[in-house]
Amino acid sequence: MNRVYLDHNATTPVLPEVLEVMLPYFGGVYGNASSIHHFGQQARSGVERAREQVAAFLNCRPSEVVFTAGGTEADNLAILGSVRAAQASRKHVVTTAIEHHAVLNCCQALEREGVGVTYVPVDASGVVNPEAVAAAIRPETVLVTVMLANNEIGTIQPVAEIARLARERGVLVHTDAVQGAGKVPLDANALGVDLLTISGHKLYAPKGVGALYVRRQTRIQAISFGGHHERDRRAGTENVAGIVGFGKACELAAASLPVEAARLTALRDRLEREVLSRIPESGINGDPLRRVPNTANIRFDYVEGEAMVIALDLKGISCSTGAACSSGAIEPSHVLTAIGLRPDQARSSLRLSLGKQNTDADVDQVLETLPEVVARLRALSPAYHG
Repeated sequence: MNRVYLDHNATTPVLPEVLEVMLPYFGGVYGNASSIHHFGQQARSGVERAREQVAAFLNCRPSEVVFTAGGTEADNLAILGSVRAAQASRKHVVTTAIEHHAVLNCCQALEREGVGVTYVPVDASGVVNPEAVAAAIRPETVLVTVMLANNEIGTIQPVAEIARLARERGVLVHTDAVQGAGKVPLDANALGVDLLTISGHKLYAPKGVGALYVRRQTRIQAISFGGHHERDRRAGTENVAGIVGFGKACELAAASLPVEAARLTALRDRLEREVLSRIPESGINGDPLRRVPNTANIRFDYVEGEAMVIALDLKGISCSTGAACSSGAIEPSHVLTAIGLRPDQARSSLRLSLGKQNTDADVDQVLETLPEVVARLRALSPAYHG
């Protein structure tokens, strides 16, 4: 059976070039990067080279890059760290209704500590109005946190405009750019943000490594305690092999982005066009234009998304209903209900996210398989009267 992987928003395979640069750090280069002897300095050299690569990817200073264990930790450090570093009178955060749970659950934790949080709604295409974000800012607001690209529907938020309005009001801005990294150009300075999150396993690096951009002179408080790693911003022995691979993946992503983005856009658009023409009562969720090039979120009325995922997997096609970290959740996607879908419509949606190894042949296999799967499941649905 030929297997097709269309779940790159959940995770990506490690590129051979990335694995190659990592291998020495699993063997001969095994020192602790905090040790001052030869073995430690070999490891330190790898970490600092990767820091330079990530900084070039983000167009920032290497000293502004903090390595973490992934996107969730980086989001937590940005949000908890900036709020806890603020003066006691400033305890309010503004975010959106469609953030990743790494942000939403962090904000909910702050609410339990007595911090106010405003969740700004989005429109039917999944885009937040910058003026609505600005209107939610109060005198006590510490932080605005708005994702760059949504992990489920791929919509791109007007982060630069939001950052401009927030900074005019003296408020810090964080963006979770995990799903934008490697798909759209990233420039921390052009975006105007103070804090920015990326994660290795979303751009063909290994799991367990990420980074937080912290603009120079931005105050954050550490949320983990131990040694003086990462300039006292993140305690813990560095994942040297993962960091080295992460740096290489960022370098490769920057070099391939324009060509790869155009290729994936063409594949995704053909996939969507043919699916909509072959399967009645289907539709695209999110903004059809303002989104990352690899993501298609498609609704198939009268069919359970989980049933489609299982049926497609049995035929060699791997995809998802939404965020991987929400797998098994009973509630419908908070992103899809936030853009106005009914719970039954939200549950009838598939996320197909393409990547570097996908080809026209993969799209052909989906187009040959998906209509039959949807038709069979609809025939079993008591709500369908086709």
